[in-house]
Amino acid sequence: MHLFDKVTDYATVQSAFFDGMTLLFGGFGGVGTPPGLIDCLIDSGVKDVKLIGNDAGFPWIGIGKFVCLERATHLLASHIGSNPTAGDLMNQGKLQVEFSPQGILVERIRSGGVGLNGFLTELSKGTQLEYDKPRITIEGKEYLYEAPLTGDVAIVYAKKADTFGNLIFDKTARNTNPYVAMASKVTIVEADEIVPMGALDPEEIVVPGIYVKYIVQSKGYNWKWVWETQDK
Repeated sequence: MHLFDKVTDYATVQSAFFDGMTLLFGGFGGVGTPPGLIDCLIDSGVKDVKLIGNDAGFPWIGIGKFVCLERATHLLASHIGSNPTAGDLMNQGKLQVEFSPQGILVERIRSGGVGLNGFLTELSKGTQLEYDKPRITIEGKEYLYEAPLTGDVAIVYAKKADTFGNLIFDKTARNTNPYVAMASKVTIVEADEIVPMGALDPEEIVVPGIYVKYIVQSKGYNWKWVWETQDK
């Protein structure tokens, strides 16, 4: 693959998935989660996956489709309420769930992506979310240490990508995608539109292509469907 042409097909990127991997995914409630790459992940047959992302999607949308197959062992997320199956699996001991406040979760991912060794915060003190996090006192004030998060593979959904992997996102689909794109060894992007290098306005680029390994053309998706069927 040429350095400046990272466009490939789903069969090629499927080989990046493996049993036991830590997978970071972008999106919030399915919006911004790459639909084609989720199907590719499912078709790969991988199992024992540790998932890190904002939520558990819906049972029929986003990462929820994979969660419901019971091939994830861990999920680190801010909530799972939109996916009852994830809750059932957690209660049955089949899915280990770690909850994190959304801002803390995103900042931990960003820290991993930019090479910081975590950060200190007072959020979560005195709650069950403390878990066994280290405590550090500075000038008489106690903070919790939040460790950075990184992954083996990240899957990202972009509105537009050039062939080098510079990315533009669409409205709220921007959510967590820029952060997971930076925090994994291999980042795979599904893009609605792929353009030649130089075709994007540099002022519009959110994620630089240096973080991206592969780009695939999206097969399309009707995002309205997410909300029209949420009571399904």
